[in-house]
Formats: sequence, structure tokens, C-alpha cells
Amino acid sequence: MRPIDLSVTGLRGIPGVMGGVESHCEELLPRVAALAPDLRIEAVGRRAFLPTSPYDYRGVRVVGVPAPSGASTEAIVSTFLAVLRAARRSRAVHIHAIGPALMAPLARGLGLRVVMTHHGDDYDRAKWGGFAKAMLRLGERLGVGCAHQVIAVAPTLAERLKRQFPKRADRIRYIPNGAPELPPDRSSAEVLADFGLDPKGYILAIGRLVPEKGFDQLIRAFRESRDPRKLVIVGSDIHGSPFSRELLRQADDQVRFLGAQPRSVLRRLYEQADLFVLPSLHEGLPISALEAAACGTPMLLSDIVPNRDLGLDERNYFPAGNERALALALSRRSSEYAYDVDRMRESFDWNRIAERTLEVYRDALGGG
Repeated sequence: MRPIDLSVTGLRGIPGVMGGVESHCEELLPRVAALAPDLRIEAVGRRAFLPTSPYDYRGVRVVGVPAPSGASTEAIVSTFLAVLRAARRSRAVHIHAIGPALMAPLARGLGLRVVMTHHGDDYDRAKWGGFAKAMLRLGERLGVGCAHQVIAVAPTLAERLKRQFPKRADRIRYIPNGAPELPPDRSSAEVLADFGLDPKGYILAIGRLVPEKGFDQLIRAFRESRDPRKLVIVGSDIHGSPFSRELLRQADDQVRFLGAQPRSVLRRLYEQADLFVLPSLHEGLPISALEAAACGTPMLLSDIVPNRDLGLDERNYFPAGNERALALALSRRSSEYAYDVDRMRESFDWNRIAERTLEVYRDALGGG
């Protein structure tokens, strides 16, 4: 069996699996594989999210390991098994997110070179209790402390990590998420007809149905604004929490939930939306906003630091958690939320991001 140079873990799977880490890996890993055919990459996902196992996706080997179904257990168990697999087959492991980074010391102890990508302060998410938050903070310390190279997806995150871990500052690099060109497999007319939507007749929000996305606040602000457009929310909650069930009960003719959708459908929804809104209370560097930017959709975002890291004008932000301010912002013309699309695409270009990530892999595999 051919050896693998790099194992990637911390993701559920690729392609077409909803989630920020998953979208990141789906865009990044095939580009790295194309840049470096000599670098054999294996993405180790969770078997329940993969159609078959193993298979090849655009030059990346994808395999699944078993993992229990549960928000607090599936990531750490699957990462543990992925690290054990990597120790038998790989020279290096790339761990995504600070929860899975709890396994960084194990990876080092098994002789692997370790890269860790910090996707955001997951311990700030509302769904976690005190013990889980403590474990996530521990994962951050262990990941930064044990990894040979650390990637932070937002500039303010990289700066904070360098201040907090000054002895590791030379190993911490800012490499952002990117603005992908989503595949146009279906026509806009077909997609809109499927959902009964009119071009430019709806506001779009995309993300998992979890508290930190702020969709409950968005719905209340939307109703307060008496906006004549429809509010379309795309996404799901894999684990079916009470919060998501209550959120789905808010659906009516004006507020539409479309569930998780493939990337080809997302592109058409972005392109035809009058406005994209991201009311998040927590993010890493928001991939859904970058997808909207790739499609040129006007954007209105909460003013949390990771959203501000996108560098939009002040008019594109509203105070996070302030439903009255959001309702007022929704009452303005969507043209007020336009931005420099070319600058956004250039700043968050996945091809450049892949080149910089490949440098990190080379450095990690080369020692130091």
C-alpha cells in the first residue's frame, strides 16, 4: 500500500458536507494536490458522512473512520482514530479546529509532524457547557504548543495567538479562508422555480441552525422591519437540537427554510438574492460571506471581529445582537450594501491560499 505524506483530520468529509471546516478542506486540499503531485494527501472523515470509503476526490484520497453520533464526541473520537491511522501511513497530520487539536500531543508522541489550523474560538459558542469550553481552551493550548506549524484563518486571531503564545509566535501564520467560485450546474430559473422564489425578491442567510448564527434574532428583526421580501434561510442542524426545532417552527410564507443545499444550488441562490445577511454572534472567518462575495451579492454582517476582518465598509455592519438596529438596516436599499467585489476576490483567492498552505506543509515536513 502506497504511503501517504499528509493526513488531514478534524472534518466530517468532502465533498458536499455542510460546515466551515468541510468547505475549507473541499476548496483547499484539491488545489494543494494539483500544485504538488508528489505530495500524497489523505482526508480522514467520519464514515457516517461519506457515501463510500475510500474514494478519490480531485487528487485527494478520502477515507472514513467510525465516530459516535453526538456533538460533543464525534470530533474527538474520529480525530483520535485518524491520528492512529496517520501514525501507520503518514509523515504528517493536519488537524483542523481546536477541539480535534486535543490530539496534537498524541500525534507528536507518535512521531508525526503536526500542522494545526485554528478556525476560531469555538469555546465562545453558546451550545457548549463549562466542561466542553474548558476542553476547547485546552485544545487551543495543546494545538498551538505541540504543532510544528499553526495556521490562523483571521488576522486578528493570528495576532491574538502570537500575543498569548509568544514562544510559538514564529510558527503562527495568518492564511485566510477563500472566496470560492461555486459550480453553476443548474440554471437560476430552475433553482428559483424549485423553491418558488423570484429574482431579487428575497433576503438570504446561510449557515447551520445553531444559536451562534443568530438566525432567531434575524427572524424577529425581519418581522419587525415588515420587509416585503421573503427571508430564505439555508442550512440544517445535523444533531437536531431543541433550538433548531424551535427555529424551524417559525417558518411561514415569508420565512422559508430550505435545509442544506449543494454548492451548485447555493451559487444560484447567492446570485439571485437581493441581500445576504450574516447575523452571527461567533465566527472564524465566515465562509458563507466569502461565498456571497464571490457571487457579488450585497452583504450586511454583524460587527463581530471575524466579520470585520473581511475589511468591508462600516455601512456593511450592524451591532451584533441588536435586533432593532438589524430591522432598521433591513429597511434600507440593498444597493447601500454593495462593495468592491474584485478586491474581495483578490484578497481571498483560494489559489493563493493553497500556495501559502503548501509552503506550510513543506516547512512542517522539512523539519524545524
